[in-house]
Amino acid sequence: MTLVRDNLTSLYRQIADTLQQEIAAGCYQPSGKLPSESALEQRFAVSRVTVRLALKHLTGQGVVERKQGKGTYVAGKKVAHGINVMRSFHESLTQQGLNATMRLLEKKSSPTPENLQSLFNVADNLTFIARLHLVDGEPIAVGHSYISVFSENMSWEYIEQQPTWSLLEKSAGLAITRADIRIKLNFADRALAEILNVTVDAPLFHLERTSWFEDSRCAEHSVFYIRPERYEFTWNNG
Repeated sequence: MTLVRDNLTSLYRQIADTLQQEIAAGCYQPSGKLPSESALEQRFAVSRVTVRLALKHLTGQGVVERKQGKGTYVAGKKVAHGINVMRSFHESLTQQGLNATMRLLEKKSSPTPENLQSLFNVADNLTFIARLHLVDGEPIAVGHSYISVFSENMSWEYIEQQPTWSLLEKSAGLAITRADIRIKLNFADRALAEILNVTVDAPLFHLERTSWFEDSRCAEHSVFYIRPERYEFTWNNG
């Protein structure tokens, strides 16, 4: 658009009106994240002050929410996770068209935790994987997974790019046909707070998932610690 450069007030209001029209048209779906201040500054060829006045105006109108250090988002826009659909955590993000990535934090062989021994019906080692899930480069969740079958020839880079269920099905040559989940509230300890860029004791969704192969063997047990301010769980009866 071409701005009418009469005065500062008209400039920031024109930018705010343009962004509000684009929000209404769905231009910032699916993540709801607006361009950065620097990107808006370049787009409209105005100062950072003018951009901030425009965003402040939209915030005051309840159109957008500004998160310090994280960016500006359409107000109320959340990432949705359908809990009645057989879909991995990562796939639930990518299938919404989100720029979702994973970062492998840890991979090791671990003794089966005592509370999981009856679930896996084994007392020897499992593979433990910890991964950080990001949307638009912003941390959204940490996943800790105990995996029953794992091909050791998979590279670190490959593990970082593949959903847990894909790793399991490739390793076992079997499909995952069932998954049970439980959701509760938890709070960030120091380690989670640092990884997720939240404060210590910040509330987190705690999603616990157990899945099974088609031969009824337990495939994995995972716990996801999820930032709740941009995440919601849905149930689709259709």
